[in-house]
Amino acid sequence: MNQKWHMYHLVIITFTSFMDHFPYRFLNKACILSKSEGMTFEDPWTICTVDQVEELKALVKVIPLWSSCIMLSVLMSQITFPVVQASTMDRHITSTLEIPAASFGFFTIVTILVWVVLYDRAIIPLLSKIQGKPAYINVKLRIGAGLVISIIATVIVGLVEHIRRNKAIEEGLLNNPQGVVKMSAMWLIPHHVLYGLADGLNIIGQIEFYYHEFPKSMTSIASALYMLGSGFGHLFASVILSIVDGLTKGDGKESWVATNINQGHYDKYYWLLGIMSCINILYFVICSRAYGPRADKMVVEADHKTSDSSDERGSRN
Repeated sequence: MNQKWHMYHLVIITFTSFMDHFPYRFLNKACILSKSEGMTFEDPWTICTVDQVEELKALVKVIPLWSSCIMLSVLMSQITFPVVQASTMDRHITSTLEIPAASFGFFTIVTILVWVVLYDRAIIPLLSKIQGKPAYINVKLRIGAGLVISIIATVIVGLVEHIRRNKAIEEGLLNNPQGVVKMSAMWLIPHHVLYGLADGLNIIGQIEFYYHEFPKSMTSIASALYMLGSGFGHLFASVILSIVDGLTKGDGKESWVATNINQGHYDKYYWLLGIMSCINILYFVICSRAYGPRADKMVVEADHKTSDSSDERGSRN
């Protein structure tokens, strides 16, 4: 034999932890040692450990599903527009108490906190009690539910803006963006609450998903991956805003995202984001189905099969 190939993990198996072997077997070539090339185990630039290859496989496998969650960050980054909307609406709770326009985001934060507490302290214990065994809501189901709820929230805020703009025109405030429309700003609360619920479902779902799918050595990456998606979401939101602004203005018309909110069409902008989110849902479903069962689910099923076979052997004896 002119060339002998040896799998690196056969040599260093005692130094590597047990790991699930994901697809993308072509990456295994990174841990194959060719004696004819004079490579040594001490050279990290020419040979990789099995753990390193499997970690890369785990990361590559979650990228499509991770990318489908970026759209939610795009929606959540539109926080300045509701502030502008609220500033042109009646924010009074009583005759003397008025909510600042920038404080409506408080409802989003409170909803996230309430959802986290309810999920851990009420929903999961209740489901476990009903089923008679430890229960949890499927991680990918939670992520998908968050994406769906974010679409509903976007459509609602678009409808509110459509009504607000029509009232502003009826009241002669088309050229007066500082004028206050005779419409309660409390109509903005539902979409803030829904965004909070969507974000709570998605954040916890994503982080839990990554922790389950990644090996223990990648826990720091698992916690940072959501923030990376959020950063991309804010970046894409800026790109979308610039494109919409450039395509919708001209010929004496103001763009959809004009500085004067009464002359613009922020309602159409919201609905455009809603349409993009619907397309993203289809992408998420495709990625979810292509991903297959989660690693922890396969382990649970294997444990059930093992326990069942043990019970059968015990009953025979």
